[in-house]
Amino acid sequence: MKREELVALLVDVRARLSITWSDDATDARLKHYIESGMAYLNDKLGGEGDYLAPGYPRTLLFEYVRYARDDALEVFEENYRSMILAMQNERAVDRYADQNTPA
Repeated sequence: MKREELVALLVDVRARLSITWSDDATDARLKHYIESGMAYLNDKLGGEGDYLAPGYPRTLLFEYVRYARDDALEVFEENYRSMILAMQNERAVDRYADQNTPA
């Protein structure tokens, strides 16, 4: 992920979490959570997710960061299992459609 994309996600995550103050330590933790969340979700997705566009990857990333910030990652997957499965199914359908579309 490019630095500009990470900065854009950081701004959006800060807004989603209602973080209105400036603090380098908070931003560093959020960046770590964003990168960790993207790695986790990419693994679940079986490839790179689009975290800048509306959709399951972005929504799940924001929720992952919220759970990480609240020190509750142990329940994230259980609470968001249906969305994770929906994201995986959406990706599988897209791959299937791409493979079966005549050139």
